[in-house]
Amino acid sequence: MNTTSETFTKEEEELLKSYVTSLSSNVFVLKNLPEVIKGALFSRYSRSTLGLRSLLLKDFISKEEMLFNEISGKSPEGQTTAIAKAQNFYDRILDGYGDDSIGELGSAHIAFENISMIAAKQIEDARIGGSPLEKSTRYVYFDQKIDDKYSYFREPMIMASAYKDLYLKTCDHLFETYSALIPKLTAVIAKDYPHEAGVSKGAYNAALRAKVLDCLRGLLPASTLTNMGVFGNGRFFETLVQRLGSCQLGEFSDISRDSFDALSEVIPSFVRRSEENHRHNLTFKKFMNNMTEDTADAAAAFKTAETDKTNEPRVRLIRSSSDGPLNVAAALIFPHCNASYSDIKDGLRKRPANEIYALLEKGCIHRENRRHKSPRALEHAEFTFEITADYGIYRDLQRHRMLTQEKQLLTCDLGYYVPEEIKGTEMEAEYTSALDTAAKAFAVIAKDLPEEAQYIVPMAYNIRWYFHINLRALQWLCELRSQPQGHISYRKVAQDLCHSVITKHPEFKQFFKFVDFDGHHLGRLDQEIRNEKKQALKNSV
Repeated sequence: MNTTSETFTKEEEELLKSYVTSLSSNVFVLKNLPEVIKGALFSRYSRSTLGLRSLLLKDFISKEEMLFNEISGKSPEGQTTAIAKAQNFYDRILDGYGDDSIGELGSAHIAFENISMIAAKQIEDARIGGSPLEKSTRYVYFDQKIDDKYSYFREPMIMASAYKDLYLKTCDHLFETYSALIPKLTAVIAKDYPHEAGVSKGAYNAALRAKVLDCLRGLLPASTLTNMGVFGNGRFFETLVQRLGSCQLGEFSDISRDSFDALSEVIPSFVRRSEENHRHNLTFKKFMNNMTEDTADAAAAFKTAETDKTNEPRVRLIRSSSDGPLNVAAALIFPHCNASYSDIKDGLRKRPANEIYALLEKGCIHRENRRHKSPRALEHAEFTFEITADYGIYRDLQRHRMLTQEKQLLTCDLGYYVPEEIKGTEMEAEYTSALDTAAKAFAVIAKDLPEEAQYIVPMAYNIRWYFHINLRALQWLCELRSQPQGHISYRKVAQDLCHSVITKHPEFKQFFKFVDFDGHHLGRLDQEIRNEKKQALKNSV
């Protein structure tokens, strides 16, 4: 490893070693520094001839106005007070560069607790710059009561309306049905797929629980409370707070204000423009409100009654790159040529189809597993899909960030999903009755409160959305979401996405070599067995 040409005195080395992982290597990590220091340091770094360690010493540790000892936690004054004192200085640094990318140099971890599943999806829809992790509906039971109440969001507008009792009664009934069916369905699935010799009880029970909860999650209303943790950079959080604050639902506005307050304690410089009354935030909110109102008015003519209420997910490829295979082939060899991209593509257009296929094969033949990421050449083929599937599937697939997606309002108009394990059993009547009751309540509430009525919709009901995605991202999505440990419903969607593309472009079939098209019963079982083996190996070391 190369070493730095910088030299430091013994005193400087003593100061620095608390904040960098190496005093000599050209590659090192900052440590023990608050986000506001790291962000300001990196923003200066891009315009300085000094190395980062020298810059840290010269412009931060040694400058009295930086209050470095207080901010770094080495003074009884404390970080919070010191950061507040130094805030104007950092704001001048960040404003001075006039570049929004500076906002990506600070980061934070934030927890969102007891928010609705609708709010969780809204947060996750802010795709780039953030990494969310949400409480799972397949590993955690949602049947517990807190203070004798099921855990769902009491939407303020509904709770202040004449629909309050209907809303509470319907949500309670959905949770009661969910809770009552857990032991019944567990017994049925355990009978159909009994515990086999050689499989540990722990792995079997974990797989059985996941199977049961996968089937029953459709009963949970979108108001169900969940927890999620999000790591993101300052630019991501600034945008997230602004977008949440411009939404119509009161829960989103509350989360926006609470997020701003919490983030201001840690990365204040990076989120200050999202403060409720900041001019940037006000103009953004005005833009969003006006744009939403205008497009909603324009869409009024396209509101039609849905008649096809199939229980099966529907995947439609509505647009694709006609020259997709040629685009990818040209991009694959572009780095190794001295010709222009257009000339390469024109040349390939004259080649026979089998040569194009062979060239595409060179981009995937050496992949040994799905984690071997394909070259970026695959991003030159694009597809747009329209998907109609239950809200549970949407929640799973929506988390993929490297694509463009948009959904319609959650309603009870498009039919719902009934798991195969429930069909034809005595449980089916309980399951469908609860869903039908929710639909009736939704229809009543939605007449006056269409957005708020979404909270009462169970996850089994279908929603329509679109994906616009390139071949590389689609390959990753289909290979990941078709794995046996995944939910059976989204596995079907992943398989259908793949089928749609290779039917349209057979040349691309070879890029989906790790898509699993098989059916699996206790899909989590093999994964749970592998997890136990890994843990046993760790314990033996």
